[in-house]
Amino acid sequence: MKRYGFTVFIIYLIFNALTGCNDIDDYSVSPDHRLSFSTDTLSFDTVFTTIGSMTNYFMVYNRNSKALNIEEIRLASDGASGFRLNVDGRKGEIFNNIPIWERDSLFIAVEVTVNPNAENQPFVIYDSVIFTTNGVRQAVLFEAYGQNVHIFRGETVFDTDTTLTAERPYLVYDSVLIAENVTVNIEEGVSFYMHNGAKWKINGAIKAQGTKDKPVIFRGDRLGAFNSFTTYDKIWSQWDGIYFGSQSYDNELNYTMIRNGISGLTFYESEPDRKKITMNNCVLTNMGANILYAVNCNMEIINSELSNANNYLLLLVGGKSRFIHCTITNYMPSITGTSVRIYPTLTLSDMLSFLPGNSEDSRIFPVQEAFFDNCIIDGSMGANSDVKQEVFKGEIQFFTDENYLYGDDGHFNYRFNHCIIKTKEVISFRFEGCLFAKSPTYVKSTGLNKDRRSDFIYDFHLDSASIGIGQANHSISELYPIDMDGIDRLTSPTGPTIGAYEFVERKEEEND
Repeated sequence: MKRYGFTVFIIYLIFNALTGCNDIDDYSVSPDHRLSFSTDTLSFDTVFTTIGSMTNYFMVYNRNSKALNIEEIRLASDGASGFRLNVDGRKGEIFNNIPIWERDSLFIAVEVTVNPNAENQPFVIYDSVIFTTNGVRQAVLFEAYGQNVHIFRGETVFDTDTTLTAERPYLVYDSVLIAENVTVNIEEGVSFYMHNGAKWKINGAIKAQGTKDKPVIFRGDRLGAFNSFTTYDKIWSQWDGIYFGSQSYDNELNYTMIRNGISGLTFYESEPDRKKITMNNCVLTNMGANILYAVNCNMEIINSELSNANNYLLLLVGGKSRFIHCTITNYMPSITGTSVRIYPTLTLSDMLSFLPGNSEDSRIFPVQEAFFDNCIIDGSMGANSDVKQEVFKGEIQFFTDENYLYGDDGHFNYRFNHCIIKTKEVISFRFEGCLFAKSPTYVKSTGLNKDRRSDFIYDFHLDSASIGIGQANHSISELYPIDMDGIDRLTSPTGPTIGAYEFVERKEEEND
């Protein structure tokens, strides 16, 4: 019976589609019977000029008890503004005699292309669509923000020292190459919108001089809504990544935000006696593979957040590295859609081919220094989870000969000083003043919103119930007193706090 009823329903739909709504012969002629709309203003996110269009949509409803004949649907500008209509599958600027059944709806898609002008700042274009029904005119307003951009197509090569300024964003379609011995300076407030597959290849040096109020931003170029709950800017693997060649040294990233790519930052084999990169007040987040991968490099990362990746979040092979007041945490849902991650947050290795079974072809790079001061190393894996080749479990793992697992100053030299580490407790001088096993409590460490649908929004500031507040090593904080938000750790009433963000009582917590 159920199959029969379903078949009759399908036949009804096919019949209805074939006969069409034009057979309605009992339209309402009352001016009191009006249309309703899902919105009175259809807004578009920023649309880059010259490169294409963006589409949005709204619904038209007939909530009346009789069918209506929409005498005319017309763009007020007749198409001159850059907006275009698609009414139930038909494109145009003017549509006549559009029937709509009682208690029925009409789907209208709106596309916009923004023509360039001489402005550097975002500008707004407006239009409206006018509906005439029984002599009554109703309108839905359209607004779109246009932005002129510098466009990098093909492989853009910088072969002389260059400064990139912030008067317009940069849209990178393919790749940017910085030649050896060349430095590219990036001023505060510069934004790079990276197209699918776009990447940076740095053989020289990059110096990004963002500020707290005007950071330098690398992100995907897809703007607008991914669905009704989140935006494309929250979706990983939107572009490729940033790659530093073996001959690249003396890189600097200050107040730089890098998000929603595939590989984040990749540093190829280098000489650890020369500084590869210094990072201050940076956020690297939401990557489809790794956040940071480095082979035999010398790096210093301060007051920074490294968060959420589907593969290794932080993978260090040999070299010298120091992380100070960093939040290194991974609550990323698996790219397969499950909640189980395979790799812990932090991996230290002294061999390039570190996976089990590949050791015979491994190249050895001693871990000369891997120092973590006042850092959070955390994630969604349990503190006693079964991590291969690892005695500590949880969110840290070491790939080295078993004789070096507990450290060796000459070959596998690591230290954790006043850190929160999601692993089982370790009794060793290499773990001084550390808090084990338990995660901090964050403002938001889940990608779900209140109705349990994924919005992929995270906030790794600590809340008032968290461990780590006031438990940082004071002597380290004295050297780095200002956190990424500009808060003074030394004058904070509860400080200094472990991690990148000094704890500050929030208004919503004060009002509880």
